[in-house]
Amino acid sequence: MQLKAKINKLWANITGHASQFPLETRIFHSLCVIATIALGYNVPFNYLIGLQVVSLMSFVAMLFFMLLYYRSRYHGKVNSSLVIFALTGNILFVFNYIYNSGTNGPTDLLMGLCIMLVLCVAPKRQQRFWVALNLLILIGLHALEYYLPNVIPDTYVSRRARYIDVTSAYVVFVFVLYYTIAYLRRNYDFEKNSAANKAIAIERQNAEMTHVNHELARINTERNKLLFIIAHDLRSPLGNIQNYLELVNDNELDSDDRRSVESDLLNVTRGTIEMLGKMLMWSKAQMDGVNVKLGYINLSDALYNTVELEKSLAAKKSITFNVDLDWGARIVADSDMLQLVIRNLLNNAIKFTPNGGIISFKAKQIGAECWLIIRDNGVGIPESMHAGLFSFQGSPTLGTENEKGVGLGLVLCKEFTELQGGRIWLECPEEGGTVFYVSMPAAT
Repeated sequence: MQLKAKINKLWANITGHASQFPLETRIFHSLCVIATIALGYNVPFNYLIGLQVVSLMSFVAMLFFMLLYYRSRYHGKVNSSLVIFALTGNILFVFNYIYNSGTNGPTDLLMGLCIMLVLCVAPKRQQRFWVALNLLILIGLHALEYYLPNVIPDTYVSRRARYIDVTSAYVVFVFVLYYTIAYLRRNYDFEKNSAANKAIAIERQNAEMTHVNHELARINTERNKLLFIIAHDLRSPLGNIQNYLELVNDNELDSDDRRSVESDLLNVTRGTIEMLGKMLMWSKAQMDGVNVKLGYINLSDALYNTVELEKSLAAKKSITFNVDLDWGARIVADSDMLQLVIRNLLNNAIKFTPNGGIISFKAKQIGAECWLIIRDNGVGIPESMHAGLFSFQGSPTLGTENEKGVGLGLVLCKEFTELQGGRIWLECPEEGGTVFYVSMPAAT
């Protein structure tokens, strides 16, 4: 293999590299080199079989083709060298025909080889001319020999010399034909593979651009909706605060009314702060990405404080909060992300469960996964809303006590769950309520 690689490298240096010369020019250089080698072989061969004139002609032609190669390879005079090559070849074959026994010699075969090689490298607009010239010369020589046989002498010294010459010419013909076809096929396959690779690369780039365009369109839609949410949901609490301050400024509130309004404003402000926190977290995740720190964690270490806090919130609505967790269970997760996901889901369950309702939170081992299941008997979610629930396609809804939401919580839950290698989905049982499932890899 190393020898073959060295030979290919040497040949590329002789004929020119693909980055420097087009295929037709490299083929022409190859023809000049092969013609030089073949003529170099013919010089001693023809001399030994008694064809001294043909041997001398071969020597002169060999020097001439070396000159054509030099002009094309190192001076870039390809077109003129090709024309000289074709014309000289035809002239040489006329003399070779006359001094190499006409139809009894190999000239017809070699002229056929010559026109084939010329057609491989000649511009398309010249090909008909070279074919016509070749046929005209060959037919003219045959006619000359037929009508004036004495003009074309038999130059072979013996019958044996003729057979050796014709056989040798055929061997050269087959060798050159094989090399030319192999060279063309190799370059054809190379160009074909290059074109296929370019097509694949273009398709891949188009697919990537399409994906990027879709992603930009999605982000643009989400941004517009987020801006609408900010404008809409911030206006309400700010307007309430403004109204309250105007009433206080006008001394139109007694102490009981003031306490009632302040309590309402406190709830609105808390909801607004929660909304802004979620917006900030989502925006940061979209702009900077999220640093996920996966590790083996115990449910007790990650979720105990979160569950206790949510229990106290549920108690304010007289909601029964049942917890069935194996606190010693271990999963693969990011502790902070898992807390955010579970806190959002439990908050939603409390928000949409009526006073006196029931919420259950349990963990269940399913194969190599740990399922965290949050069930409530609240208002449920219409099936028509399921598809857009974990994206900005969903619409914010009010809780049982008009708790305000912005639709960002479940978007964050989905993104953060998937970043940890988990899954999230929901079901709405026929008996009512909603069940959210969070599946995380179990620690092995």
